[in-house]
Amino acid sequence: MMIEKRKAPAFHCPRWEELPDMDLYMDQVTTFMENHLSSSKRHPEDKVLTKTMINNYAKNHLLPPPVKKKYSREHILMLTFIYYFKNIMSINDIQVLLGPIAEEFFPGNGSLKLTEVYQEIMDLELEQIEPLIKDVSRKFNKARSSFSDADEKEQDFLQKFAFICMLSFDVYVKKQVIENLIDQMATQDSSKNQD
Repeated sequence: MMIEKRKAPAFHCPRWEELPDMDLYMDQVTTFMENHLSSSKRHPEDKVLTKTMINNYAKNHLLPPPVKKKYSREHILMLTFIYYFKNIMSINDIQVLLGPIAEEFFPGNGSLKLTEVYQEIMDLELEQIEPLIKDVSRKFNKARSSFSDADEKEQDFLQKFAFICMLSFDVYVKKQVIENLIDQMATQDSSKNQD
């Protein structure tokens, strides 16, 4: 199976020390996010974040409102979570997931600061990079050995198709688990609100 060599999928989240020491206006936020997350874009012309997106996130309570039109480091952390979640979750699911984070940890009311939550999550995710690379390589090799009886002209396509199907199935199963967990969180949240 011939697969065009492209850059490896990038995962970069800004670390706390990379964040500006001062609050930013919206234009500065979009520039910062573009500079720090652009490696994860599929196409160069894709936008990481727009003013409209930020306004919609604030309007839909995914993001606490800015203070005097300025966004803090905590806002940038929340926008980073939103950026990655929006590719696999609905806005409603992101609200269920990030609502408690915004209420408890963003203003510092929880036992941890938002920065500590963010750092712990990033550390957990970084630990998963090597096992994920190995899993994808294993699936690639499995797909490459499939369709050995197929016509040579069809084999390359069918092997890529098999590889994509295996990767998609993995994503599908994980998405089902995510949605189930979020549904449980939403049920628990609505039970609290009724009490």
